[in-house]
This record gives sequence, C-alpha cells and structure tokens, in this order.
Amino acid sequence: MPEEAAFSGVGAVFDLDGVLIDSHDQHQRSWFLLADELGRPITHAQFKESFGMRNERVIPHVFGWTRPDERERIAELGERKEALYRELLRSEGLDPLPGVIAFVQSLKAVGIPCVVGSSTSRKNIEVCLAMTGLDAWFGDRFAGAEDVSRGKPDPDVFLEAARRIDRKPERCFVVEDAHVGVEAGRHAGMRVIAVTTTHSAETFTGPATPDVIFPSLEEVSLETIRPWFS
Repeated sequence: MPEEAAFSGVGAVFDLDGVLIDSHDQHQRSWFLLADELGRPITHAQFKESFGMRNERVIPHVFGWTRPDERERIAELGERKEALYRELLRSEGLDPLPGVIAFVQSLKAVGIPCVVGSSTSRKNIEVCLAMTGLDAWFGDRFAGAEDVSRGKPDPDVFLEAARRIDRKPERCFVVEDAHVGVEAGRHAGMRVIAVTTTHSAETFTGPATPDVIFPSLEEVSLETIRPWFS
C-alpha cells in the first residue's frame, strides 16, 4: 500500500511552545517583567503550573492578580504580557526545536496536513511561525486563544484545529508538552504524543496520560503513528 493511502484522512495537531519552539524563557521573563510593573508577587512554581493555560485562567486563578470576573482587567494584563513576550522574541530570535523540521517534512511527504492548536494568541502564533520559517509548512493553519471560548484542558482548540484541516478528531494525533494539553487531546478523542521538554515523563499520569512519551520530536517518526491509523 502506498504511504499516502496508509495515512489517508490523518491530521497532525501541534501545540506551539515546548513542541515546535522553545520560548519558555521568554514567556517566563515576560510574566516576571509584568509582575515587576504591577508590583505583584509571582513564583517560579506558579509559572510552571501556568504552562499551557490561557491568560484568562492564569491571571486570576494561578497568579491571583485579579478576581475571575474582572474580564477587562484580565484582558488588559494579558495583552501587556504578550506584547512583552513578542518584544523579547524579536530582539533575541527563535529557532524550531530539534526534530521539528524533519518530522513535519515526513508528514507532508505522505499527505498529512499540519495545524497548530495553542492556548496563546493568534498574533503570537503568527510571529513564531514566521520567525522560525515554520509557516512554510503550516501557513495560516492554526487555532489560538481567540478562536475558542474554553481553553485547555477542554478540547475546543484541538477540535477547531482539526476542523481547519478538514479532519475528523478520531483521525488526528496531537503533540503536546503540557499536562492540560494532553488532557485536552484525550478529551478531543485524539491520539496524544507527549514530549518531555517541559515536564518529566513520570508526571504524565491520570487524565494527563498520553499514548506515548518521547524526549523530543527527534525520536518521533511515521512509524510512531502508523499503528493508530492503519
């Protein structure tokens, strides 16, 4: 059977940070810069807990900087944080993580479309894809925070991502680095690959248990996903 036929109807959904790129440091510094501007406390443990979550959840529930119903203030703080983040990216540059280019090339070769499903803003996704050259494979195929009403661990952003490449959720696989992202992928009915760029393998348990775990995309190939879709 030709490779293209073997993977007919399959779609690949990627989280952004920690999967395609590593801007963990810029995210962390932008939050701490904002905390300094506000004169508000923040810890490294809180930042790690927040990874993969939308700002609407992080600011009131993880950092405790606002009440959950202060939507305008949350949006204002979130926009300021993302502006600081993009300033850091533009001044420091950004590269794809190891294994990313080879894997997306192999997917394209057998006709599997790639799409980003991320908790971050569409503007952030656009900047990151353009800076790394990954827009050559993804183009405008991405879903971000503005495209759904509920963030991870709800499955909405992954379901929207699958819709944008015209794929059924059960014929998609997700690549994630965050616990809430793995949960979202499972809730979406998709197969889930976890990479340990942010959290160690032993922490992916309970509802955050993926199908497989790898250190990075360097270890992932078509043979990883073939048994799921044959």
